Amino acid sequence: MKKKRSPLRSIGIGLLALLLLVIYAYGFQVTKVNVQETKSETRRTQLVRIIRALAKPEFIEYDQEELIEETPIYTPCQEEAVPSQTIDTDAPYIIISPTCAEPEGTVMVEGFNFWPDAEGEIYFIATSGAQLGLAKLEANPDGHFVKQLTLPDRPSEELQIIRAIAHHNIGSPHFTNVAVATWGKIIETIFLALLATTFGTAIAVPLSFFAARNLMKELTNPFTGTALTAIFTPFGIAAGALLAVWAGNVSQALIGNTLFAVIGVILGPTITFFGVRWAIPQADEPAPNTTIRISRVVVLLLSAFLAILSLFFLSDLAIAFGNAFAGKAGSFGFLFSFFQDVGDILALVITLLAALAGGGILASLAGRLGLKLSERAAPPVLEVLNPILATIAGALLAALLGTGVNWLYQIEEPISLSAGFSGFLPVAGHAFTFWWPAAVGAVLGLALAIFSRGNKPIPTGMVIYYVSRTIYNVMRSIESLIMVIVFVVWVGIGPFAGVLALATHTIAALAKLYSEQVESILEGPVEAVKATGANQIQTIIYAVIPQVVPPYIAFTIYRWDINVRMSTIIGFAGGGGIGFLLIQNIRLLDYGAASVQMIAIAIVVMAMDYVSAMIRERIV
Repeated sequence: MKKKRSPLRSIGIGLLALLLLVIYAYGFQVTKVNVQETKSETRRTQLVRIIRALAKPEFIEYDQEELIEETPIYTPCQEEAVPSQTIDTDAPYIIISPTCAEPEGTVMVEGFNFWPDAEGEIYFIATSGAQLGLAKLEANPDGHFVKQLTLPDRPSEELQIIRAIAHHNIGSPHFTNVAVATWGKIIETIFLALLATTFGTAIAVPLSFFAARNLMKELTNPFTGTALTAIFTPFGIAAGALLAVWAGNVSQALIGNTLFAVIGVILGPTITFFGVRWAIPQADEPAPNTTIRISRVVVLLLSAFLAILSLFFLSDLAIAFGNAFAGKAGSFGFLFSFFQDVGDILALVITLLAALAGGGILASLAGRLGLKLSERAAPPVLEVLNPILATIAGALLAALLGTGVNWLYQIEEPISLSAGFSGFLPVAGHAFTFWWPAAVGAVLGLALAIFSRGNKPIPTGMVIYYVSRTIYNVMRSIESLIMVIVFVVWVGIGPFAGVLALATHTIAALAKLYSEQVESILEGPVEAVKATGANQIQTIIYAVIPQVVPPYIAFTIYRWDINVRMSTIIGFAGGGGIGFLLIQNIRLLDYGAASVQMIAIAIVVMAMDYVSAMIRERIV
């Protein structure tokens, strides 16, 4: 027996249908759907004109020779007759009948002795010099044509002119200037997308692990370790940046000696490797004394300074090498310019990398120290220590946040805390944006320590996970077309701004895709590697990365394909590539030239699709 449908269910379905009807009706109103506009004769004429222009891409052209013949006309007719002209019947000429007519009247134009099958245009030349098109000129094999024309509404008491212009192809066909320019811009587009994908992938790969829930959910830290990490990380960032500044100053003082710089580039990494290896041994048996520990810290600092100095030397040598040979290599000068650009990029990011490395090292050391304190210290000691550390951490982080807000919004002018620290902290304090946030942060940190359950582990990994996800979502929500406007201000109009805009969006998009792929890996290999006693980094290297390499490659290739298509859009905002040329031709209403760029884009996108499919089939 068929079950009877409930009346409430039927009412619910009806209400849902009504709701959908209201939603779509309102959507039509918001989007101003107006089908009546499509019936406008003017719009239809314009549409047909554009479609026909797009159907005639300007790929090939001939060199052309022009034949121009004119005859006078009165419009409207005057009392005096049109001056008679001497006609050479053996040469090309045109005649009109009648020789005068009223505005918007009809005349017959006849041409003789033109080139066989010649094509061209017939124009009305007003007394103002304006050239108005009347009709197409199409001669027969004998060079003769007849056209009935309607004159424009341009009355004048003076003579005006009917002009016939015929075109004749000479020589062999060749590519148009539009086609040549399109070829150059499409190559620029491909490499613009390639560089953006490469830079974005290099940064997105390590960042993706911070947004993988299955990796982050197991990362916990005791309250003491979390507080120490929050305190020491900013100082580590500042120390790394300061160390890089000192190394940069030393490299600038020594770069005049090229041999010394070369030796530094070769010996620096070697000495750094053995210094780090001695300072961080695999096992300490017996436990080192205080002198050895201090010596290891000093060696680590010197090794870090030497490593940064070697990078500066490498940057300076690359720049000097590029400058020396870029102008002498002729067609291969771009290779040496590449070395110069790489040197500039390296010099630009060394300080950033040193700051991040310093923050990461001190954060790791602080976390280990906090773990040892939480394991070895007595509970009464931790009950006193944790509130103190939490108060300091909260005050420090809130003060830094307030200083950043003040820099961004310029709420207050900076005032120095004291003469002794004014050089070290150029934005040492503000009444409203430094001290008040520090006080509020201290209170919050103290409250967190008081209400926390002893030294229960804090899920720091999940905090990192949510922060990372939020950042990636915000970055992905800002389209490259918006980003390129900012980068155009920074680096100027051109493809470099497009590379930076696409790379920024690529970082966020790929980091999200990569992290989701990490979350779907098999847990068996991860558990097997962890069973051997491996730490988090070793687990990622030996259990996670082997599983995600194929999908990472597939996502990267797919992103390159996306960037090729997106690069055609960012050109509208000055980001270089084929889009920059396309928007110019559209604005000039040169649809034949725009058609060339549209066809080129379609060809490249199809080629990229086939190539990426082949690569995925072979690798993935």
